[in-house]
Amino acid sequence: MRRLAESSVGPPTLTAVTSLYVPRIFEILHTERVESDLPNQSTMARLLSINVGLPRDVAWKGEKVHTAIWKQPVEGRIRVRRLNVEGDGQGDLAGHGGENRAVMVYQIASYRYWEAQLGRKDFSFGQFGENFTVEGLPDDEVCIGDRYRIGSALFEVTQPRVTCYRVGIRMAEPAMPALLVSHHRPGFYFRVLEEGDVGAGDEITKVADGPERITVANVDALLYLPHPSREQIERSLRVPALSQGWKTSLKAIAEQKTTEGGNPGLKASSGPPPAWPGFRSLRVAGVDREAANVVSLSIEQTDGAPLPAALPGQFLVLRLRTTPNGPMLLRNYSMSGMPGARTYRVSVKRETNGVVSSYLYDHAHAGDILDVSAPRGGFTLRSGDGPVVLLSAGIGATPVLAMLHSLSAAASRREIWWIYGARNRAEHPFAKECRGLLQTLVNSRSYIVYSKPDSQDKLGVDYDSVGHVDTPLLDRLGVARDADFYLCGPHSFLKQLTEGLKTWGADSSRIHAEVFGPETPITPGIAPSSHPPVHPPAGKPGAGPQISFTRSGLTVPWDSRFASLLELAEACDVPVQWACRSGVCHTCESALIGGAVQYQPDPLEPPAAGNVLICCSTPSGDVELDL
Repeated sequence: MRRLAESSVGPPTLTAVTSLYVPRIFEILHTERVESDLPNQSTMARLLSINVGLPRDVAWKGEKVHTAIWKQPVEGRIRVRRLNVEGDGQGDLAGHGGENRAVMVYQIASYRYWEAQLGRKDFSFGQFGENFTVEGLPDDEVCIGDRYRIGSALFEVTQPRVTCYRVGIRMAEPAMPALLVSHHRPGFYFRVLEEGDVGAGDEITKVADGPERITVANVDALLYLPHPSREQIERSLRVPALSQGWKTSLKAIAEQKTTEGGNPGLKASSGPPPAWPGFRSLRVAGVDREAANVVSLSIEQTDGAPLPAALPGQFLVLRLRTTPNGPMLLRNYSMSGMPGARTYRVSVKRETNGVVSSYLYDHAHAGDILDVSAPRGGFTLRSGDGPVVLLSAGIGATPVLAMLHSLSAAASRREIWWIYGARNRAEHPFAKECRGLLQTLVNSRSYIVYSKPDSQDKLGVDYDSVGHVDTPLLDRLGVARDADFYLCGPHSFLKQLTEGLKTWGADSSRIHAEVFGPETPITPGIAPSSHPPVHPPAGKPGAGPQISFTRSGLTVPWDSRFASLLELAEACDVPVQWACRSGVCHTCESALIGGAVQYQPDPLEPPAAGNVLICCSTPSGDVELDL
């Protein structure tokens, strides 16, 4: 592969540039100022190299990563189209490519900077996954909305690069995603306003300033670094050229009303900080049979004092032993009672082969002592005046039942739909309770669907139709598409209904879902595969503290051969979510139910209080994670 100039600092030599990359000789100007009527016009900018590459599979950590971050310089004039540079492609269209990310730009000055910082001399054009390597156009001067003429094409700056782990693979430097952000050298994307031909050596001419004069480096810092300027966020949101994804993220930061930390622009709020760390010993105040396979436990303080109020929709983690000398087991259960009551209520479905659910169903009694986490979770009822649609199936009724309790206690006048699916009356918990709550609401409607009603079940009394809850049903009922939808139930129910709602025309930002069990993995660039059930990592067990993945029902000892909690989870086939793997993007942010961690490297911005970034943390003792 062709290399840049041998010096690790300073510009590439004229001979190296012209002989290796450019079809015609030109001078690279470093200090000469050019006159222009436009403000902030600095050193003349030029296109040094055009780099393209098609997706390919790269071996990494035992996986195959589908990526096009390997770019190679091309000679001659190249056509640039609305969505791409001719001959180029992207491996992950969810994070790269598209109209707002048609052309990736990186600067030769940043090449020289990283050569010095990393002590390397092995860079070649396209090293950072860019399509255009340029002289000039620094990130701290180029502004969102600036327009440039290169060759016969016209471009507009739309957003900074979104860093991910693949740039770390390409650079053989795992921390590179974080370094690009923390050193304010992300690079940026062009939108193609006018298609045309470009070639190495072309002059880059600025033809218009973007409004508000917010630089690429500033916008990048607003999203990824602590203490963003509210004034700069508001200005950024007024820039038409800024891509919608960045606007959505910055708007979420601007609307943050709490001070618990975290970054709502990167990770949706997981609720307020927990009322207490770890676990607290609480007493079972009562046990109620709700259906043939469902039991509710009311839980109170051992001294009878009120418990901290929970938000409607949150869950608890219970920690217990099912035998005197057995292992400590942890399970998540949604709260189903009235938020703000003196007791917490969780409702448990007795699952086939469910060790903890069977134990609680068969053996829990008033007076038992359980270790209980503080209420957690971001699946909570939002405030507002618009319609609310509570959609659930089976035991998925529990968190939305808590929401119904909250709406009833507030004497809400919102339009409220309770739509529920069960097999039959015997497996229909909370039927009487729900009817009573709905009668207290002046604008409520209910619809019950049984999939296999018994002969004793009464149509029009116990249920309203036979079948399943789906969007055609919502359409027949006249449910408003602009409602807030809250979904909870089996995985297939959530998947089909979420996709159906989006197709039906519901706003995706108003579709809220709670998942029982592990969440859907996010592993960009790695092909989905059927993973085996969770299991201890291969090899000899570690000798470290106990790590519990509460949603997955797995506890294993920490092993120092893993660099992070994320790597341990992957070795156990625990479903995980990640993107940067270096403490930047917060995709991996998870609830830290109990315990403490240490970071290496430190994340660019800490997670919300009570949460952890598993991609860059290791345990300081026993740890319980909401995974």
